[in-house]
Amino acid sequence: MNTDWKDLAATSHYLTALKIQDALNNHAIEEAARGIEELIASMSRADKRAAKSLLVVLMKHVIKWKSQPQKRSVSWIVTIRNARRELAALREDTPSITQSVLESYWEQAFQWAKEDAEEEMGQPSLVQSLSWHDVFVEDYTSLS
Repeated sequence: MNTDWKDLAATSHYLTALKIQDALNNHAIEEAARGIEELIASMSRADKRAAKSLLVVLMKHVIKWKSQPQKRSVSWIVTIRNARRELAALREDTPSITQSVLESYWEQAFQWAKEDAEEEMGQPSLVQSLSWHDVFVEDYTSLS
């Protein structure tokens, strides 16, 4: 039993778990251990990608909020709130996604968010940076 655990884990966490179970049932403990290690690594990478993606969405809407006050909408409020909630839940479920990890994504996430926001707005944004407070603390509930 010589499984390409990295490829399998990248394809499906569920199928990887089944293959690990099969290895355990066949008393291939070392093979199962390799599968578990790769499954953990793959899940960590997936959680980090999800965190970065949510950070981009959150930043994009904060940029739009700051750039186009006349176009603020309930939809933007809900998107900001939901992205914050999803990131909080992801951080709760995955303690390794710390503030420090999110800050390590900050510049790239900001650049991607700004690019997306400008595309959606059809204009350049004057927002040059976002702080932790801007993204995670500031109140974005008033449409005025």
